[in-house]
Amino acid sequence: MLESLRRLLRAFVLGLACVAGTATAQPGFEVPPAFAERMATRDTLAQLRRGGFVLYLRHGYIDNSRADRYPVGDPDDCSTQRLLSDAGRGLMREVGRGFREARIPVGEILVSPLCRTRESARLAFGDDFRVVESLMYSGNMSSDEKKPRLAALRRLLAAPVAPGTNRVLLAHAPNLADLIGFFVKPEGSVVIFAQRGEAGYEYVATLPPALWAELLRVRP
Repeated sequence: MLESLRRLLRAFVLGLACVAGTATAQPGFEVPPAFAERMATRDTLAQLRRGGFVLYLRHGYIDNSRADRYPVGDPDDCSTQRLLSDAGRGLMREVGRGFREARIPVGEILVSPLCRTRESARLAFGDDFRVVESLMYSGNMSSDEKKPRLAALRRLLAAPVAPGTNRVLLAHAPNLADLIGFFVKPEGSVVIFAQRGEAGYEYVATLPPALWAELLRVRP
């Protein structure tokens, strides 16, 4: 009886080890370090007004009544994708208004090819943006498929920004989660990066949609 219990205990411990290994060591995929989120402040907005930052913006709320087709195929075929909901469209208009009221200069705007990200860009900033395939939604991809996109995202975060402007990357939560271990939420949040540090970029703060009003409120 005692020996049977010992065998069961050894099997249980081995099982836990296998599960832990599966969760943290996917073959060929680098696990990002632990992430600590910080909220943007009025001082953060003041820094953004001077330019030189990269702003990773997640698209608006989506209608989850259908799934994205994968592989994507034609990114212009919106019938195969999850699209913005009416609330998501309203959210992106509000985010664009926040940028304008905060007087944040926006230069280069690079956008994922999917319909929901392109529509988010138009609602927030207008039609002056460029679609970049490497920002494609990565949630359905294998680790090998993600590797070149992660390398491209690192380059976009580290590449010099035009003086007096900020670069906007309008894309998806899984992409950034794979790179820095932070799943951007809620939708419409801005993740702010400065261009410094060993990696060539450094996380500064997050600006969720609900924070705009507080940061823009006139102090008594």
